[in-house]
Amino acid sequence: MRIEDKAVLITGGNRGIGRALVEEALKMGAKHVYVGTRTPVAQSDPRVTPLTLDVTDEAQTRRAVEQVESLDVLVNNAGIALYDDLSDESVLDQHLAVNFFGTYRVTQAFLPLLTRGGGAVVNNLSVNAFAPLPLVPAYSISKAAAFSLTQSLRTLLAGQGVRVHAVLTGPVDTDMSRGVEIPKSSPESVARAILDGVEKEEEDIFPDPMSGAMAEGWRGGAAKALEREYAAIAAAVVANGATEVART
Repeated sequence: MRIEDKAVLITGGNRGIGRALVEEALKMGAKHVYVGTRTPVAQSDPRVTPLTLDVTDEAQTRRAVEQVESLDVLVNNAGIALYDDLSDESVLDQHLAVNFFGTYRVTQAFLPLLTRGGGAVVNNLSVNAFAPLPLVPAYSISKAAAFSLTQSLRTLLAGQGVRVHAVLTGPVDTDMSRGVEIPKSSPESVARAILDGVEKEEEDIFPDPMSGAMAEGWRGGAAKALEREYAAIAAAVVANGATEVART
């Protein structure tokens, strides 16, 4: 996979990591970059096409698909993070609607385009998928769910030639982390590492120093080994036609 001469769609591409991903994709020679945002943002580069795309809106998602001629890389970057204490169920619903169901819905909608040329899905998650930060538990829960979704899609879509990448980010200097006084990576450095990881076909991308410190332990650990084992079992079951039995 090379970003050069590819068509890329980035949700939440108007600020933070999303905007940096748009700029980095253009630097790497992408032939077309679709920028999905709730409110269209003016773009001066002729290679960029703004899309009105609220990932929680099914109608907008369908209309966005109709505006995309071809697609090689889908980056599910749109997300929300609110402080909470899990006392209000509606806050958890908000996070799941965007960070989990939004990622699922957009991926399913654009999957036919991605399968045409063996494309890639890139889900921007968080190290909070591994361990929750109690200041943002609803966010952490939604990212853990999205990570499980990513791992499942990785196996399920492999037969269609679509690669699925999980991006496990640490603290990044964006609006989401404003007010939290901890070391943070720049959006630009994280965006560069994400797209480099896609080109290297890394299943799990650790794009900053904090998350990078976890990479070796994750890739060689028991949880990753179990993911691979389950993927092999699933492939064997499908090959033997046993899924129809399971459904009945």
